[in-house]
Amino acid sequence: MDKNASLNQIYSKKYGVIFILSLLAATGLLAKGLFMPVLTFKEMLWFKTTFSVLSGIQNLWQQKQPILALIILLFSVIFPTVKLFALLGLWLVKLPNERRIVIINRLELLGKWSMLDVFVVAVTVVTVKLGFMIKAEPRIGIYIFASSILLTMFIMAWLNRLVHQIEKSDTSDEDKDKGSHT
Repeated sequence: MDKNASLNQIYSKKYGVIFILSLLAATGLLAKGLFMPVLTFKEMLWFKTTFSVLSGIQNLWQQKQPILALIILLFSVIFPTVKLFALLGLWLVKLPNERRIVIINRLELLGKWSMLDVFVVAVTVVTVKLGFMIKAEPRIGIYIFASSILLTMFIMAWLNRLVHQIEKSDTSDEDKDKGSHT
């Protein structure tokens, strides 16, 4: 087996189809989750404000909260998008397997931060429920967004397993070679 082959070259077309379909699903869910309503605030009985991830970032920016806006933008928009492209690159680009392992381990470590939005919405809903005049309700967008992040985490775990299988087969091949030379 060529140690520098792409995962696409190493694994069967069936794996490639599963990977591409999963990645397309995660990308579609992410795009939809960013634009759909994630949270609605109801003040008293008359006023209602609904936010998507993107409109929330815009609102934070307009409310002179640029640091919070940038944090949400980075971890909820930029990083998940870059992660999807990185996963596609890991599948298609010829790399030494050791390099793939380093990349996927770093992606998994940073990937946990992509759930920041889901955490923020959950904390907001719980906090606002303690008030009398305002009610916060999660909307479908947060579930779609979370589904994208979770699907991406499953894809990363699956790729991690595939990459480590290559490592194990390389090690067992080396052991066989050592055994035949003694």
